Amino acid sequence: MEVAIIDYGAGNVFSVATALERLGARVCITREEKTIRRADRVIFPGVGQAEAAMHEAKETGRSSIMQGRIVTRSGKIRHLTITFSYMDGKVTPTLGQPVLGICLGMQLMCRHSEEGQVDGLGIFPLEVRRFPAGMKVPHMGWNTLSELRGPLFKGLPEEAWMYFVHSYYVPENDRAAACTCYGLRFAAALEHENFFGCQFHPEKSSVGGRRVLENFLSKNIEKYRREQ
Repeated sequence: MEVAIIDYGAGNVFSVATALERLGARVCITREEKTIRRADRVIFPGVGQAEAAMHEAKETGRSSIMQGRIVTRSGKIRHLTITFSYMDGKVTPTLGQPVLGICLGMQLMCRHSEEGQVDGLGIFPLEVRRFPAGMKVPHMGWNTLSELRGPLFKGLPEEAWMYFVHSYYVPENDRAAACTCYGLRFAAALEHENFFGCQFHPEKSSVGGRRVLENFLSKNIEKYRREQ
């Protein structure tokens, strides 16, 4: 299993890479077209500030338009594209394989963020909001999940514990694959077609986080997509 971690200036890439390597994945931190084309999975990592990270993602897109098709080892043709293009001032990404955004990576996959009033990739038609005034931020620590659904959480019990570090959140919505509560309820995970997002850090979430990453790497996630 080959995993490409997109290098767009966001932090925490090495802890994610280490967690994936412990599960037997071959990992590369890259922005190279050929490497991403070969990948079976793609991860948008993220720790940092949304405006700066989004700017870097756009710069990555300017310098490297990644699209095409590849032939896998089994001889099957797979469309595997990652295209950053400008349409009406927005960045439009298109990827063919399962993609996981983590923390800031998930937020950048949304339509817009109040952090820097920046437009995201628009994969999830959702708004990222700052926690209300008076709440202690960042939200940092362990929280339980609820309303789990979808392939990322297969085999996990309701109220599984995950580790969070963030100052902005995505409100509850119909794309939520899990929810949690810190002063208010919000989406702890998102999914849409081949795109998945975790507001928590699976690479820092012990047994539960390991299971989420295992599920992301498994063939079941591709089967789930075909059934949708």
